[in-house]
Amino acid sequence: MPNRVERVGVDAFVRLPAEAVLLAALLLALPSRWRRTGAAVSGVLLGLLIVLKLVDMGFYQVLARPFDLVLDWILLDDATDFVRESFGRGGQVLAVAGAIVLFVALLVVMTLATVRLTGLMARHRPVAVRTTLVLGVVWITCVTLGVRVTGVPVATRGTSEMLGNRVEQVRAGLRDARVFEKEAAVDAFAKTPPDRLLTGLRGKDVLFTFIESYGRVAIDDPAMAGPVDAALKDGTRRLEDAGFASRSGWLKSPVTGAGSWLAHSTFLSGLWIKNQQRYRSLTTSDRMTLTKYFRKTGDWRTVGIVPGVRRAWPEGEFFGLDHIYDSEHLGYHGPYFSWTPVPDQFSLEAFERLEHGRKDREPIMAEIILASSHNPWSPIAHMIDWDDLGDGSVFHGIKKEGTDPKEVWKDPEKVRTEYRRAIEYSLSSITEWVERYGDENTVLVFLGDHQPVPTVTAGSTDKDVPVTIVAKDPKVLDRVAGWGWTDGLKPAPDAPRWGMDKFRDRFMTAYGPRGEGVRR
Repeated sequence: MPNRVERVGVDAFVRLPAEAVLLAALLLALPSRWRRTGAAVSGVLLGLLIVLKLVDMGFYQVLARPFDLVLDWILLDDATDFVRESFGRGGQVLAVAGAIVLFVALLVVMTLATVRLTGLMARHRPVAVRTTLVLGVVWITCVTLGVRVTGVPVATRGTSEMLGNRVEQVRAGLRDARVFEKEAAVDAFAKTPPDRLLTGLRGKDVLFTFIESYGRVAIDDPAMAGPVDAALKDGTRRLEDAGFASRSGWLKSPVTGAGSWLAHSTFLSGLWIKNQQRYRSLTTSDRMTLTKYFRKTGDWRTVGIVPGVRRAWPEGEFFGLDHIYDSEHLGYHGPYFSWTPVPDQFSLEAFERLEHGRKDREPIMAEIILASSHNPWSPIAHMIDWDDLGDGSVFHGIKKEGTDPKEVWKDPEKVRTEYRRAIEYSLSSITEWVERYGDENTVLVFLGDHQPVPTVTAGSTDKDVPVTIVAKDPKVLDRVAGWGWTDGLKPAPDAPRWGMDKFRDRFMTAYGPRGEGVRR
């Protein structure tokens, strides 16, 4: 049995696994008093192996990688939350109950089957021994000659290789904690005095805005490129008419499919946060993030607009935010759009009402999360007149006009279409907000956090996301002229591509006392 959905087919089940031949030989060699126990233990282990492969299938479908036996257990809880928020409490209960029943059934059925088959072999020992020897010879012959059927090797040892890789993965996970500790101890700006930090942005409102799942696929995929390109060109034109200029490039995210918090922390900390262990280590450390450095200067009020947060979020203090507005504190009284608690347009209007539009305020540094493009992309909001947003009640009618996620997810092409529409909505929200409320002191940095799930990327493992800087003051973009980024909201295919962990230091250097005008 393979551990990836796309590899499930008839040819996957007609191969000869070395592990089966060896297990049969082992059970036949055991004394009769130990044979039944050995069969029962083998059955339980086979059941657990199938469970692991099924979990792998889910992880590959969402995260484009296998399940990590050390670091990924916490994501199972996040998965149940996602099901509840997307399909309701009933859907969550059914999904969890179904998973538990399947888990128990696999262990019981595999154990009973292995015990029964072992009993048959014991009762017909001469035939079983000869058959096992023949299968062993066939396996060795097929390996030696490289026999394949429809391109798939007849003889396989894939399961043992997979388990070997998992053992190494566990070892690497345990070693990674020590490696990360050394990496986190290095900070080029740790000893920089506050009055020499971010001097090129003093007096500006600096907004770091993450667009959920805004990945390279939205720009490069032929099925999406046309409408998204039109949205980016229209946004570029409208911003230029309002006096703004923009530059765009590419960042490589540490994750794909999901795990936004890992990307956000990578971008802000300047460290490669590729797993939950690193995230926990980071958020319990004294590492300075980009947002903390803004607060350290004493010249900015730091705020977070995080509509995806629905519960206590102690990590907010770690990131250096003076005030956090979660989904319960944005003044929204409209409906959820599947997982998304607050539509992007309303989140940005709430930021204007609560912080940016206040009179006699100090400069703001804001971290803003736009969540409307979060999986499952159905139903999604659409742009309305900003003056009609009110308390968000208007979105009840808009939600009724939207699609049903249960129907959309039956067809991958519908999923891709809804994803593209969600990205267009997020891009329209942010560009219209700048056009409406931005001024000469506005500096916007917006980027995707990661690529969408493989259903949308068609299995691509590319992790690139677009990143853009928008400003009206030409001195702001002059500071990054040497980066080689593309003019406008759309990065060129060959625009510079950095690891997301490199942005923090490059940004702080560019806007520090020395500047970075001609340095790539």
